[in-house]
Amino acid sequence: MSSTSDPASPAFAPQWLALREKADADARATALLDPLRVHLSARGAGAGGRPIRVADLGCGSGSQGRWLAPRLSGAQSWTLYDLDPCLLDLAGARMPRTSADGSTVNARMCRQDLGELTIGDLDGIDVVTGSALLDLLDRHKVESLARAVVGADCAALFTLSVTGRVELFPTDPADPVITTAFNDHQRRRGLLGPDAVPVTVEVFQTLGWRVLTFPSPWRLCPEHSALTREWLRGWVEAAAEQDPASVPSDYPERRLNQCETGELGAHVEHTDLLALPAS
Repeated sequence: MSSTSDPASPAFAPQWLALREKADADARATALLDPLRVHLSARGAGAGGRPIRVADLGCGSGSQGRWLAPRLSGAQSWTLYDLDPCLLDLAGARMPRTSADGSTVNARMCRQDLGELTIGDLDGIDVVTGSALLDLLDRHKVESLARAVVGADCAALFTLSVTGRVELFPTDPADPVITTAFNDHQRRRGLLGPDAVPVTVEVFQTLGWRVLTFPSPWRLCPEHSALTREWLRGWVEAAAEQDPASVPSDYPERRLNQCETGELGAHVEHTDLLALPAS
């Protein structure tokens, strides 16, 4: 997650990553796993074959590996990429040791910026994966990443890319304006933000890969009040930084009070994407 941004950013703080992990795990689209398993089996990887080789890009504290490795059968060999050495240590220490059928899972850590990733780095890889990553990239980096994936003839599974669509319950007249300001903030410095999935789909399809997408929304109810509170703070602060006039002065306190009393819910849309060789 921090491979293309400032590792000191609150978005990549271990506490935030831990807070969102269960909501992430609940949201990820398991519907994309069967096509991925078919791809791996066709390559002779997984149960009854050679180990599955996975590259986890911007691994953060390793939540993608903790979610995906136990859902795939067969031995696995993971390479975890991130710029933050502390997050890499966390990811490596907490990586699952066994797969769905009890086979061995191994992992090695690699401190590297995604902008420097090459086809050679992915040589022999079966699956490139990443979580909450695509919206942090610009179009050039997505194109470079897609070319590396296609050049290595592997699959790519990217989960939890924001779409820019948010619903809060109860609604508030300020919600749409804040959403627009937040989305514009996500697009700063040329980053894709909520445009990440359509751009990535277009890039992979232009290169001849087939792409499947599936919704993976956060459904934040009162049981997720701690996560809802921290997400709301970040959402409002980013919107106010982008457009101070978008956030009414009483909005943050009013919404946070609703959080504390269990009255606030949120539906934060994401999309998961699986890109596969056309054959």
